[in-house]
Amino acid sequence: MDEDTVAQKVQEIHSEYTAPIFYNDEQALRMVLMIACIGRTDDYRIYQELPAGTGYADIVLQPKNNTYPPVIIELKWNKNAGGAISQIKEQNYIQGIDSHTGEIMLVGINYDKTTKLHTCKIEKFIK
Repeated sequence: MDEDTVAQKVQEIHSEYTAPIFYNDEQALRMVLMIACIGRTDDYRIYQELPAGTGYADIVLQPKNNTYPPVIIELKWNKNAGGAISQIKEQNYIQGIDSHTGEIMLVGINYDKTTKLHTCKIEKFIK
């Protein structure tokens, strides 16, 4: 739930692992998030562009057991991390996690091309 720390870690990974020629690219941001999530593969199945609701959730972490909550991540580019959370709700991406009841983490991450800063918004959703 520490939005500033998540944004900072995403920014660090983006700076360290992305070639300058590709830095300002949405796919680079997706790759950054996959690198950030890769250490959790013992606990989660990680899906990209999961068909859910009326669209596609950018990244979904589905727990392999009930120890952790599912995580839905929506990425934005030059927009707003809060708008990413709104999109998750409006497009009903939560529907993509049919079998789960209880807490679901909604995460919106935005990258601002001008400032080169990442922002993050995290909400708990109870299903």
